Amino acid sequence: MVHEHPQKEKAGTMEATPQDTAARVEALIRHKKNIAEIRVALRIRTAQTVTRWLAGSLAVALLFAFVIANVAVGWDSIALANKIAIPVFVLSVATFGAVWGMEWKARDDGKKHYDKTPRELKIELEAAEELRLLDAARLGLPVPDRQYSYKDAIPAELESLRKDGKKYRRRHNLAQSIIILGSLGGTSVSALADTPAPLKYWAMGITLAVGAAAGFTGYYKWRERAFYLQQTADEIEHHATAFELGIYPYDDPDESGRLAKLAKEIELLRVEQRKREQQLDQPHEGNAEAV
Repeated sequence: MVHEHPQKEKAGTMEATPQDTAARVEALIRHKKNIAEIRVALRIRTAQTVTRWLAGSLAVALLFAFVIANVAVGWDSIALANKIAIPVFVLSVATFGAVWGMEWKARDDGKKHYDKTPRELKIELEAAEELRLLDAARLGLPVPDRQYSYKDAIPAELESLRKDGKKYRRRHNLAQSIIILGSLGGTSVSALADTPAPLKYWAMGITLAVGAAAGFTGYYKWRERAFYLQQTADEIEHHATAFELGIYPYDDPDESGRLAKLAKEIELLRVEQRKREQQLDQPHEGNAEAV
């Protein structure tokens, strides 16, 4: 029976050389850059597609309404509406044409990612993330190295949480401003004894705006979302600061133990945040049953 040389067996199980590790790390960096570029392109292409569809739909709707209304009741009867509808129609057509022109220019120039539809970009993004995960799995970094990388990603996580919190807070403040000012304005207009026709339309529009703002605020719960996001960000920042300063509960001299505890606490906070978001997404009946 022939025995293989021990050195050959050892060579088959050798760990990756520093050069291989550096090459794989560079590959991961390229993957991350590619994923970031795809995400930016996906946001831009989605905004372009939505704007194009909205502008085109609004132009078609205004055109049909303009023709039908003028044929039915006459130009003179709705002269004011025509003066408003025509500029809006022209603006919608111009917006549609501008977005459509940018899309075709991107296709002709062969710009990376910007010549694809949002659906194609979503598929490409999923494929790019899968490739990144495969390369990361082959890299096989030790647990302490992954924990250090996890710790270094905390500032980006904090920025994302606070950015989302500010976004929901702005929406809530805008809706509340519409409700407050709309309620006062609608009441003032309705209080007039002889309200002329144009003011009646204004009062109707204000009432609709107030109702829509109140409905959206109650349904989407922007204030609660902003509060929970800010709370989670503050708690994560507290743990990160305690880790950097080496104070309780991160006063353990063992660095690996501190890193493991930090990762555990932050993951618990993320799980709690996801549970809160799921509860906010549930209807009122579901929340009442859950409680």
